[in-house]
Amino acid sequence: MKAINRRQAFALGGGFVMLTLMPMAADAEVTNDAAKWIEKFTAGKQPAKGKISLDLPEIAENGNTVPLSINIESPMTAVSYVTDVMIIADGNPNAGVATLSFTPLSGKAEASIRIRLAATQNVVAIAKMSDGSLFTEQKTVKVTIGGCGG
Repeated sequence: MKAINRRQAFALGGGFVMLTLMPMAADAEVTNDAAKWIEKFTAGKQPAKGKISLDLPEIAENGNTVPLSINIESPMTAVSYVTDVMIIADGNPNAGVATLSFTPLSGKAEASIRIRLAATQNVVAIAKMSDGSLFTEQKTVKVTIGGCGG
């Protein structure tokens, strides 16, 4: 058996690492999972249009920081209030952007956040009410500079 030097050992180890990671890289191909996020959040129920006011720019010059404001019409009482809101960007590699939780003590069901968008895409908001009803709103944002690896 021939002895190998340190340089050859590092090259052999690097080749082994590359061979083991290549199948993982092929499996890591990014697929959009918006439908999966929506299905999980809504439990298969179809959300109705209305009650949500979604404020986003029509054109975002930089996808790294896109302002989003959301307001959901609700009395926010112990009997009737917004429990959760999910924000989904259907063109991002990972579609689930944010989940916001509210209680009657929140007073108002509204929030302002900044999100990242990879490219021009639809941003969807789904609100879950305390009685189990669901509401949705959607807006398209044109992104000139990508934020998620664009």
